[in-house]
Amino acid sequence: MSRARAWLHAARVPTLAAALVPVAVGSALAARDHAFRLGPALAALWGAIFIQIGTNLVNDLGDFRRGADAGVRLGPPRALAMGWLTPAEVRGGILLSLLLATLAGLYLSHAAGWMVVVIGVASIAAGAWYTAGPWPLAYHGMGDLFVFLFFGVVAVCGTYFVETRALSLDALAAAVPVGALATAILVVNNVRDLEGDRAAGKRTVAVRVGRRGARAEYLTLLAAAYATPAILFLAGRVSAWALLPMITAPLALAEGRRVLGREDGPSLNAALFGTARLHVLFGLLFAAGMAVA
Repeated sequence: MSRARAWLHAARVPTLAAALVPVAVGSALAARDHAFRLGPALAALWGAIFIQIGTNLVNDLGDFRRGADAGVRLGPPRALAMGWLTPAEVRGGILLSLLLATLAGLYLSHAAGWMVVVIGVASIAAGAWYTAGPWPLAYHGMGDLFVFLFFGVVAVCGTYFVETRALSLDALAAAVPVGALATAILVVNNVRDLEGDRAAGKRTVAVRVGRRGARAEYLTLLAAAYATPAILFLAGRVSAWALLPMITAPLALAEGRRVLGREDGPSLNAALFGTARLHVLFGLLFAAGMAVA
């Protein structure tokens, strides 16, 4: 594999849409409140992308060191495990990613104040500790909470804050489906890798509660995502346009059936892709509806 392809593979480019969705939703709310600012929105997206790339590389390095990628993998191959990149190269990629994210943070701190520094430091620290350090989050069943908070609550509310310089309960509520569907992607990944993670001592939620419990978690996350726009509409916080994501319900049902009914790697890889697609479609439709709500 060429060096460029190895780095694109390690960065997990198809997953980076998860950085776009919360920025789109936060910016849509800012636009609804007549406070959208293009510069901070683009900087928030830049920072989110490079924090996610850094987290992906940390994940590869941490799992490689702990043997979680050893043996037969049901998921896509990892660059370190395949020998496409060296640990030193991945460490350099992590540093570069976090430095590029810091550039966005410096601009945003000037645009929106010191609160951005707190958000940025917390996001980078959580990404670094996801599978690294003396108490890696993913190895102690904290990965699901990490994803919900940082790819949902922090990302949506943080984007809204850097554009409006204010906090909003609507932004907090809008973060629920974004974080829930991002977490659902991780749940599928962990159901697929359950046996390998257990053997490597990686105590994900799926390992702790088993396949049945993890599947129940997946369905609960989907239910939370679809309930949120309806609750906001019934509470009079948004217009009917915010219900646009409901048109993706058939896709959610299809992925739910696949996760419930299959255990083989190819099927769960397809469910992983399908859930990621659902996250993007739901998120962009939700953002479009919220912008005019």
